[in-house]
Amino acid sequence: MPKEYIPILLFLLVAISVPVLGLLAGKVIRPGGFFFRASRNPAKLTPYECGVDTEGNARDRYGVRFYIISILFVVFDVETVFLFPWAIIYNKLALFGLIEMLIFLGFLIIGYIYVWQKGALEWV
Repeated sequence: MPKEYIPILLFLLVAISVPVLGLLAGKVIRPGGFFFRASRNPAKLTPYECGVDTEGNARDRYGVRFYIISILFVVFDVETVFLFPWAIIYNKLALFGLIEMLIFLGFLIIGYIYVWQKGALEWV
């Protein structure tokens, strides 16, 4: 076998063994696995809700408003991902970087105002 294939085979070995070892570790450690006995207590099989007895079904549907808020969070969180590197290299970018970021922030502010006008940020 040529020596060029050894790193590829090593990579494949690691790529296959890490998930397999993770799954095996989960099997060994889980309740009812090799080291622990499964609990027969039905209270331990109920969903945990901050120490309070659960009310209703734990798999109830959520309102669409929660999904809208989560999508808005992701959109405006991406803003932070772009702002941090810009803030670090601001001195190197000079005026061009400032104008570029102001345009970017302008689009985000327009989007924020649009969302605010549509009432997506109101909970009542």
